[in-house]
Order: sequence, then structure tokens, then C-alpha cells
Amino acid sequence: MKPGEGYIKFVVNWKKTGPVIPAEELVKITAWRDILYSLGMIGADKKNIGFGNISMRRKGTNHFYITGSATGSLRNLDDRHYCLVTGYNLNENTIACTGPIKASSESMSHAAVYKEFHGAGAVIHIHHSLFWASLANRLPTTDRNVEYGTPEMAREIIRLLGEPGTLEGRIIVMGGHKDGIIIFGKDIDEAGAYTLSYYNEII
Repeated sequence: MKPGEGYIKFVVNWKKTGPVIPAEELVKITAWRDILYSLGMIGADKKNIGFGNISMRRKGTNHFYITGSATGSLRNLDDRHYCLVTGYNLNENTIACTGPIKASSESMSHAAVYKEFHGAGAVIHIHHSLFWASLANRLPTTDRNVEYGTPEMAREIIRLLGEPGTLEGRIIVMGGHKDGIIIFGKDIDEAGAYTLSYYNEII
């Protein structure tokens, strides 16, 4: 990992509250996170720095529920481990969120997908070395000089979403974020199914 990875790089305007994710959404998102964790696509590295996160759009809005900061290493999550991102500004590098925990360090990348693709209802960010090495530069890939969790990465994602084939493939490889991949879908089930489909082709 590059220096600083695993830590929030943007300004977080956090309003601390009790749990914000509804029970129905919690069941859906946690079920898929459990699968991805069991396959090693969400977890922690040898230094116990967590990786991977998952989000769902709040229906009828551009807000989204996302796993909180530093939760990647946890085997089981509950409603205390999710927050609601209620605003973001790429130019000012800020995220606004509410809930019992701060938003994930990859929230800006998730926000870029929801902003650019109104058909996205869920975003999954995974880490997998073989997965990444097999797909980098073969499928839509961000500039390798752009770091994760930055406005530049968000702009790279927006750029790729505007190119032919990206929406159909539902996947973006993070060229400058080794092992990092983003997969999205109309809902969490579609995003999860695409993730497993790509995974099964490679593993």
C-alpha cells in the first residue's frame, strides 16, 4: 500500500447520530458484504488496515448508505457500522454524512458513480490482487497516477462512466489503487451478481 492508504483523505462533515440505515436495507447490504468478506474481497491486510466497502443509494435521492471508516477488518457488521452520505463536493474535497460512524475513505468514489450514473443503486469497492491484475487496462481503468479517495479519482471515474462500454460492463479498475476495483449495479443484487460473475471467470 502507498503511504496514507487506509485513511480518509477528504474533509468529513460528520453529524454523529444513532443508526440511520433502515432494517430492510441493512439486511440486503450486510448479506452481500458477508459474501464478499468470506471471499477475501473485503477485509484487512497484514498490517490490519481494512479494505473494501459497499454502499446503497437511498431511494429517490443522491444520498447513499455506506460502510463506515475502518470497518473492513470487522467480520460482522450491524447498523452501528453504516452511515448516510448526504452531500459531497468534488471541488472542495468534502463529504457530509450522518450516523454513528464516519463515512468510508472511498465515499468520494462511490459518490462519483451515483452522481454520473442515475441508474446506479449500489456500488461495491473490493480488493483482490489476481482479480485486479487480470483486469487492469483490459477493462475501463483509471489513470495509474491518480490515488484513491481523491477528487482526481472521482473525476477519473466520471470520465470512464462517460466512455462506451463502461455502463454495460458495470466495472471500473482503479489503476493507481493496487488491487482496487469498483463494481456497480441498479441495485445491490445486480452489483453483487456482477462481482461474482467477474470473480468466477478469473479465480
